[in-house]
Amino acid sequence: MAVQILTDSTSYLGEDITKKFSIRMVSLNLSFGNDSMREIDIDNELFYKMMALKGIPTSSQPPVGELYNEMINVVEQGDSLCCIFLSADMSGTVSTGQIAKEMVLEKYKDALIEIVDSRSNCMQLGFAVVMAARAAKEGKTLEQVKEAALQNIQRSRFLFIPENLEYLKKGGRIGGAGALLGNLFKIIPILTVENGKTTILMKVRTKKNAVLAMIDKMLQDISTYDLGEIVVQHINCLDEAKELAKVLKHKLKVNVDIMGIGPVIGLHVGPGTIAIVYYTQKAMR
Repeated sequence: MAVQILTDSTSYLGEDITKKFSIRMVSLNLSFGNDSMREIDIDNELFYKMMALKGIPTSSQPPVGELYNEMINVVEQGDSLCCIFLSADMSGTVSTGQIAKEMVLEKYKDALIEIVDSRSNCMQLGFAVVMAARAAKEGKTLEQVKEAALQNIQRSRFLFIPENLEYLKKGGRIGGAGALLGNLFKIIPILTVENGKTTILMKVRTKKNAVLAMIDKMLQDISTYDLGEIVVQHINCLDEAKELAKVLKHKLKVNVDIMGIGPVIGLHVGPGTIAIVYYTQKAMR
């Protein structure tokens, strides 16, 4: 019995990775009024044009039927399944996954399915998925695969900086007066995800200084806990991402991949957002 891996679209794993490890993926959805679409079916350029015209969309978890179909296909192959999804505090995907699992167990009472709440999204979720997939490829048991994901969650950090506070304001994550004041004085928050929720790590004047502070935080972590892997993520600011990756590669002497962040997460922070995601060799939590 092999262990297969299922995640959701907010991991933003590239097709090269999902193919390499045979990772299954379900998509979250976006709705502009009655106009609905899967996140994986729309690119950022078109998405932000639609958002400018139609306002803020709502996002929703994958339908229970899609999750059920993914699970039942794995079970009927005779394999077990480890599902790793974005934070339950950010989406109903984990709870919908639990419902789908119960539906599968009604038909196949011996089915082996584990559901892991990554407590994050983007590549912090993605790293947990990749570590689980590597363990599965090595022939580890379902429990060992789940543990690989959980251990990585304790060792990872997601730091990100928005271009400005406008999208946080639109999404209700910051008050109108706070957004106005922040933009007026060029105050930029460095955000992170802890305990399943987005929080402000610190506030810095200007985005340039925020990026430097973000790098300093990463270097402090690596100095204490040792580096595992690191990526740069961005929303529609590839040149800036390349420059940041170049700086990190020079400082760390390691490969630094560049990956995009899609609409479901991007609608809260907006284009121009830049991020560093990494995990360490020792637990940070």
